[in-house]
Amino acid sequence: MHTVDYVSPDAQAVRASMELVTRVTDDDLAKPTPCRSWTLYGLLAHMATQHYGFAAASRGDGDAALWKVRDLGADPVKAYLDAAEHVLAAFAEDSVTERQFPLPEFGTDQPFPGQQAISFHFIDYVVHSWDVAKSLGTTVTFTPEVLDAAREVAQLVPTGDLRLTPGSPFGPDIPWSGADPLDKILAHLGRNPSWPKAV
Repeated sequence: MHTVDYVSPDAQAVRASMELVTRVTDDDLAKPTPCRSWTLYGLLAHMATQHYGFAAASRGDGDAALWKVRDLGADPVKAYLDAAEHVLAAFAEDSVTERQFPLPEFGTDQPFPGQQAISFHFIDYVVHSWDVAKSLGTTVTFTPEVLDAAREVAQLVPTGDLRLTPGSPFGPDIPWSGADPLDKILAHLGRNPSWPKAV
């Protein structure tokens, strides 16, 4: 699909999410997030589930049951960190980008080339790391290399009415005049960079 290797920037995005999640307290779990109707607990459960789903897909396992949202148990922080380590290990395997990933959550029976599938995971964890940071009232910073790769992937996400369909991973793009590259990516993907304020 692309000459960019998304394994390294994906790992950086996932590790950014892990660093943020280590700060989460029990009191934080009920906080709102930029994700529609999700508390921080709900967001972390979604993120952990996605990690296991993508890891399984990297091994050719397309069982849709693996994508049903998991309960994070008595220690949600540890549960999330374990899930993140699991996908990092899966994506670090030899020739992972050359495999075919079945991704039942994406609504097709056709598997995706590994590099493309990892790009999907990567852009999600750039955005979700920001979601977690916003929920905690802090910030997340990425290297220019990660932001360049994220911008490339974000530009491939279709805009228009598709963003309005139920279950769409991204809302309609938001006009944004700011100069910050991460904010531009987020706005293109339907996040309001000034959340929780209105656009």
